[in-house]
Amino acid sequence: MKGETIIQTKVEENEQTNVYLPLFANGGIAWLFGVTGPLLLVMQSAEMGNLSSEITTSWIFSIYVVGGFLTVILSIYYRQPIAAAFSIPGAVLVGTSLMNHSFSDVVGAYLVTGIFILILGLSGVIHKVMERLPTPIMMGMVSGVLLPFGIDIFLSISSEPIINGIAFIVFLVISYFSTLAKRLPPILASMIVAGILVWLVEPFPLHDVSVHISQPQFFLPTFNLQAIGELVIPLALTVIAIQNSQGIGVLKSLDYTPPINGMTNWSGIGSIINGFFGAHSACIAGPMTAIIADDSSGAKENRYKSGVIMGVMWIIFGLFASVAVAVINMIPISIIQLLAGLALLSVLKKSLEMSFANRYKMGALFAFMITMSGVTFLNIGAPFWGIVGGVLISLIFEKNDFKQRALS
Repeated sequence: MKGETIIQTKVEENEQTNVYLPLFANGGIAWLFGVTGPLLLVMQSAEMGNLSSEITTSWIFSIYVVGGFLTVILSIYYRQPIAAAFSIPGAVLVGTSLMNHSFSDVVGAYLVTGIFILILGLSGVIHKVMERLPTPIMMGMVSGVLLPFGIDIFLSISSEPIINGIAFIVFLVISYFSTLAKRLPPILASMIVAGILVWLVEPFPLHDVSVHISQPQFFLPTFNLQAIGELVIPLALTVIAIQNSQGIGVLKSLDYTPPINGMTNWSGIGSIINGFFGAHSACIAGPMTAIIADDSSGAKENRYKSGVIMGVMWIIFGLFASVAVAVINMIPISIIQLLAGLALLSVLKKSLEMSFANRYKMGALFAFMITMSGVTFLNIGAPFWGIVGGVLISLIFEKNDFKQRALS
């Protein structure tokens, strides 16, 4: 009896370990994705605005620490894998604005944007709009956002055929053997193999990195009507209609019921906090939510823990922003593209299925194509125009779908 008890205990421990491995793997990939390409856009915008290293460090500190706390709070409270971050197109928009306005005026616009988003969330308007938006059209937009990540898998292999090719083959081999895949998540195996190969080719000079905690700064805003008029509406739209709508669409595709009002409210609160530290708008991160919410994270009821893991890693990254940036810059971007693409495969497949499985197919197709085009108009990115264009096309070609929906 005692021997059986020991064996049973070991089996349970192994099962518990296997549960957490995919959570850590996808949480780590989502973190890695968010602290590489998007961060480079922030640093580029800071350079465009000739911001000091102190201001830039405070900006980076805030978007990751605040985003990390929001991710932990939302994931635990709603028991859903929700990744909070910062507006990526918003970072690009801010770079241009910093060339024409003082930093304090831009901070003032940040705060007004946060208050505006919070008011919209509290009013319930965003929830009503999102509930009335046909799901296939939203999924068409989400598919258009995610498809480039899938394409990046093969572009990354083309640029680094040995390292990324071997990592991709490992992913396929582990996926083929289902029993092995339950013990060792394929994406985690790819991460380990890629990391070992990179280290063998060119070891990281970690001895050159000095460790110290980042020093955030508190900024007092000034309010300039021209800066407010230039930034508030475009920033709010990038948060609500581009970033948050992606997260909402991803969660719906995976049979979650996303807290639309809660997402909007917390985006507003996070944006206000960010503003005082010289950082732009907080939001829900679509691709990162897709990574942590993916089936490969394990049982649906446990996937929120992947969000908690990612959030904690973001907080640590923000606290040691200057150190983290130096280390992250040592990782080849192609490897990050490969891992992000592999992690998003399942969500991309489901979003494509939901886009063209039933009604509103023409609207979904146009939402997909417009989003893929990358067009920008009035400083507002393609995902927003994908939704707008998809709805308009659907109203023209698919009037009966709207009539059937009204009757159902």
